[in-house]
Amino acid sequence: MKILQCRTNHMTNPIGFAMDYPVVSWIADSDESACQERAQIIVALDNQMKEIIYQSDPAANPDSTGVKLPIILKPCTEYYWTVQVWGDQGDTAVSQVNYFETGKREEPLGGQWITTPWEDKTISPYIRKSFRTEKEICKARLYVTGLGLVWPEMNGQRIGREYFAPGFTAVDRWVQIYTYDVTELMRQGDNVLGFMLGNGWAKGRFGGSRRTHTKTYINDYFLRAELRIQLADGSEQVIVTDDSWRCTPSPVLFDNFYDGEIYDERKVIPGWSAPEVSDDGWDYMVPANKVPLGGLEDRLSLPVIIKETIRPVEVIRTPAGEAVLDMGQNMVGWIRMRVHELSGTRIKLSHGEILQDGCFYRENLRTAKAEYIYISDGTEKAVEPHFTFYGFRYVKVEGVSGELNLEDFTGCVVYSDLDETGWVETSDQRINRLFENAKWSQKDNFLELPTDCPQRDERMGWTGDAQVFCKTASYNMETYAFYTKYLHDLWHEQQKNHGMVTHVVPSLLRESFTESAFWHGGASVWGDAAVIIPWTMYRHYGDITILERQYPSMSVWVDWIVGKYVDEKGLWSGGFQFGDWLALDGQGEDDRYGGTDTTYIASVFLKNSSLLVAQTAKLLGKEEDADRYQQISDRTRAAIRKEYFTEDGRMTIPTQTAHILALQFDLVEPEGRKLIAEGLIKLLEANNMHLSCGFVGTSYLCRVLSAEGCSEAAYKVLFQKDFPSWLYEVDMGATTIWERWNSVLPDGKISGTGMNSLNHYAYGSIVQWYYENMCGLTEKEPGFKEFYVRPEFTERFDHVEMEYHSPRGEIRIRWEKAKTKGREGYRLAVKVPFNTTAYVSLPGDSGKLCRLESGLHEIWC
Repeated sequence: MKILQCRTNHMTNPIGFAMDYPVVSWIADSDESACQERAQIIVALDNQMKEIIYQSDPAANPDSTGVKLPIILKPCTEYYWTVQVWGDQGDTAVSQVNYFETGKREEPLGGQWITTPWEDKTISPYIRKSFRTEKEICKARLYVTGLGLVWPEMNGQRIGREYFAPGFTAVDRWVQIYTYDVTELMRQGDNVLGFMLGNGWAKGRFGGSRRTHTKTYINDYFLRAELRIQLADGSEQVIVTDDSWRCTPSPVLFDNFYDGEIYDERKVIPGWSAPEVSDDGWDYMVPANKVPLGGLEDRLSLPVIIKETIRPVEVIRTPAGEAVLDMGQNMVGWIRMRVHELSGTRIKLSHGEILQDGCFYRENLRTAKAEYIYISDGTEKAVEPHFTFYGFRYVKVEGVSGELNLEDFTGCVVYSDLDETGWVETSDQRINRLFENAKWSQKDNFLELPTDCPQRDERMGWTGDAQVFCKTASYNMETYAFYTKYLHDLWHEQQKNHGMVTHVVPSLLRESFTESAFWHGGASVWGDAAVIIPWTMYRHYGDITILERQYPSMSVWVDWIVGKYVDEKGLWSGGFQFGDWLALDGQGEDDRYGGTDTTYIASVFLKNSSLLVAQTAKLLGKEEDADRYQQISDRTRAAIRKEYFTEDGRMTIPTQTAHILALQFDLVEPEGRKLIAEGLIKLLEANNMHLSCGFVGTSYLCRVLSAEGCSEAAYKVLFQKDFPSWLYEVDMGATTIWERWNSVLPDGKISGTGMNSLNHYAYGSIVQWYYENMCGLTEKEPGFKEFYVRPEFTERFDHVEMEYHSPRGEIRIRWEKAKTKGREGYRLAVKVPFNTTAYVSLPGDSGKLCRLESGLHEIWC
């Protein structure tokens, strides 16, 4: 037996993260036992596990997907834990020592808010504090926050490897404190703690009304930091921000997320954060009189880091004479460039997603310039931005002397530090490319928060996009902690909006847009992210903590709808709605809302959200709430049936999405499902088996067809090659998911520039159908304690296989065409993790289930 992937609050050895209480999880594997018989958790204050503060009952059998530790956490404290597991055959294993460390918690952050003394508040500063540490150092922790972005260094070295601290929050509600272990960077003797500050989300041009002008949420740079140094003699030295800190202009002449960065290497002060460099002549920072923000809280944001690197595949000389790098992949991050130019040479990199007429193009980025301008000091070095990122496949390079050398350029792919957990591969390369496109769009848009797009003058956390993709995202990557932070932001927005969910989270859409419903909130599907995402996380990962944490948010969203917009019929009939966003069945080419009645869509999602809140309340022991929300769901369902179905059970709205929702959300009785499914098939056939639905219907379409026994119809829709279809994009050379079905026309022309991203993950939700239907995996119990394997075979593939690193271990499914004893059929192989049970159902078995325990199994069918 061995124990793997021990995590605290779904992170590996986290330092300084917010936690009301620690929740530990682990994965065990055994060649001898099939299941866990018991387990014991031990918590100590030292890594030798001698100062024990908690031991669980060794006879208990806790759930490995999430055990809440009943310990009272102290601020700025290290905790160590192990788990020992016993299997049903008597084998046992003890995990390695795991670790987590609390942040400031309820303890105030030391120091003052300080800012630069200059009248010009656009100047990005170097900031530093020199100090001496006379005694031997045992441990040092830096607690820091700032506005906009913080780049920390100590003694000439960068602190950590993450970017864009302290993350993206609605700063009028909360700002995060980041904790860094700087023990190894400190010296006995002279030390320097330094920072550069950039604009980022709070100070830069970002969000709503800041797309086209430079008005910012805050105008000044702010910094607050506390460095705590534990010394060998038991004493402590504390360094905090105050007016003794020094500052001088940095080489960052300009930065924001939309337009990019300008960096002048000639203005660099070599070793600016090192003790050997004097700060004599630097200005003094000044105390900030008023900092316009909410409370300070320990971080929830996962680190944003360089997750991988790629090389350009080609230098293109365009008909316009441009030198353009083709990265071969639409990606997010930046280019690391080796520069060897004369002093004063100005190099400009411009970023775009597509070529037009063979030339560089970025008009679909709207007002975003997406440039990196570097001014050389005449020395050879590798350079990259500090305070911006780009969404791009193509890079126009200007200012470099001679021919471009591909070896001088590296694409740094940047997103939140999420572990990949799922893969699907088939015998059809187009289907594989579509899977990769969806995963790349997830990588590219999971930078700090789930954004709609990563490249144009937007890049915001649209709730509708996040909601429709969250299950797909959780197969592809470990997302629990990532969504925990996003939902925390969402709840903050609800608290200042009486329970309403804003369209984007965090919401920076203010000023003149505040009165516009389009730019504010309260729409179905989008707002239902408050309920659907936490419920999906619970079902997928098996950890109920997220429901406990988000229940107030979930319930108040339904209360807000009922109190404001439910009419006398029992339908949600008021307020702004996005409808079936970007569906193709609307009234005219410019109708973005689709042809499905928006009151119907809104009411369906009210029915669903109130049902999920009822189920959550029951799980949490809130029986009265459970009854009340169940009544809301039942009442809404009855109102929908009365308003939108004929007496013989037919749907009165003649759209694909209307039929899809009726089936997905059980709006019809079991005996009436066949009639609605037949209606959906007829609508598809009338459209030559092409979809016409938008954000709402598309995510459920193939899954609904499969659920109704129409998997062949689902395959027909998937395999369509012309517009509108998923494979149309693939055949047009897409390497990510497009925002629109026709983002690029058959002649290669982009279809429009007003709202046309080539990197938008929402339609990539088809990948959920890959995992759950093509491969057949769905959870029977939360966290895949028990799961189904119900693959849908088709002659279109020679083989299909998937691998998913579930919360309980690796699940593998492979099916392939095979012959045995002269008979053609399919061979199915299933790997069932330790301490789980699989229930296999094969086509033609009339729902018969075969129960499989831990191990590798093969079935012929």
